[in-house]
Amino acid sequence: MVTADQNILYQQTLTGRRIALVVLSTNFWWTIRASLDAVRAAVNAAQAGSYTTVTLERPPLRRRPYPPPVDS
Repeated sequence: MVTADQNILYQQTLTGRRIALVVLSTNFWWTIRASLDAVRAAVNAAQAGSYTTVTLERPPLRRRPYPPPVDS
């Protein structure tokens, strides 16, 4: 199961379960999309009962340039 819920480890017990958890550090789609290889590698490496955290780097903020000041 792939989730962005960082508290799921404390809410669920994986002992004796046949499910693997892959927890993403963000739920921001553009960040996940830019790091699909890391997510895919974590999913492929997951074993039953395992818990893996994938830390994804946030891209730099893109800000619009300020408009030029209006002379009065």
